[in-house]
Amino acid sequence: MILYKKIVLENGLTVIAEQDKSTTLAAINVLYKVGSRNENPEQTGFAHLFEHLMFGGSEHALDFDQPLQNAGGENNAFTNNDYTNYYNVVPVENIETALWLEADRMVNLNINDKTLDTQRKVVIEEFKEVCLNKPYGDNWHHLSSLAYEKHPYQWPTIGKVPGHISDAKLEDVREFYEKFYYPSNAILAISGPLAISEAFKLADKWFSKIPNKVQNFVKIESEERQIKSRYKKIESRVPLPQFMGACHMPGRNHIDYYACDLLSDILANGKSSRLYSRLVRELKVLSIVDCYVSGTFDPGLIVFEGRPSPDISVRDSIDYIWQEIEQLQQRPPNKRELQKVKNKVISSIAMNDLSVLNKAASLAYFEWLGSLEQMNQQEQLYSEVTIGDILKVAAKYFIPENTSIIEYIPEVQQQS
Repeated sequence: MILYKKIVLENGLTVIAEQDKSTTLAAINVLYKVGSRNENPEQTGFAHLFEHLMFGGSEHALDFDQPLQNAGGENNAFTNNDYTNYYNVVPVENIETALWLEADRMVNLNINDKTLDTQRKVVIEEFKEVCLNKPYGDNWHHLSSLAYEKHPYQWPTIGKVPGHISDAKLEDVREFYEKFYYPSNAILAISGPLAISEAFKLADKWFSKIPNKVQNFVKIESEERQIKSRYKKIESRVPLPQFMGACHMPGRNHIDYYACDLLSDILANGKSSRLYSRLVRELKVLSIVDCYVSGTFDPGLIVFEGRPSPDISVRDSIDYIWQEIEQLQQRPPNKRELQKVKNKVISSIAMNDLSVLNKAASLAYFEWLGSLEQMNQQEQLYSEVTIGDILKVAAKYFIPENTSIIEYIPEVQQQS
């Protein structure tokens, strides 16, 4: 169990701290409540762009990385559909260097033509490398837009097209910063040997003078219930046919999330999982197979994907998967099978709690979810999932009319 305390500064910044006397390192995590779900549909990729811009320097620190490295620290960041996360690890005696840097870029980020042009090129090159020039790299572009018709999850974090970033005007980028990067839209978490009272004192010292802002966010449109299966065939420069499918499932705070997560592990986590052992090893109709949940705040997806073996069509491969899912009702997981996947998840949670960096990130994440106490309830929530719960979510969400599937066909195969 992680023992923590939380305060909210007068400017609205939420600060969470926990003390870990077993280390000499301190972790500082700043989570901003902005992801691709908050973007304008005509200006996507901005949250990801800011993941890069935030390292371009601020008014009192022209370079973010160098002062932190000089203090013996390291840092990084990531963006997803729901939020953006910035994290630092430093020797505890140099913690104020990290706090100073984070505070300064929260209010004084350098956003000018030079920094925008530099990071714009980096982001566009990343888009090309990861999505356009990599086989199957645009899979989430196709699947998201097929599965979601209204909700902004219909585009991936990197954005719809590179043009949204290449055409971004300086005033648009500054407006995005003003709209989302300020104290009450952020969560600061600190983990390390520092006393909690001292952590709060330092947070107040470096962040309390940052002015807050009041924003009226556009309400995110809910996705309507899918009542008909969707299918899209993509002719592309890929070496082999491949497919990716998704069924709608509840969001991260729904109780069914835990059963869906364990169901995905029963189906395709490891070589003893049902889909792998039956379809890859025994029948040899697939060469690879996987299943996982998106874990998004709003209702998300349980995703399955695979690559057919030679002479097996994508459609037949998907039929085999459906047969295995239907077999869950006739041949439910036994106690040992369910306990095995529970043990993996619970072990992962326990290992996560050994790192100050992971603890700081988790504190910020669960506070963002709106249920900080849930951080210490994860093991129990997974442990309480029953075989009946697994069968219930399989029957409720793994149904054809709730499914969207994309199929990749190699161009050369299509032309022959």
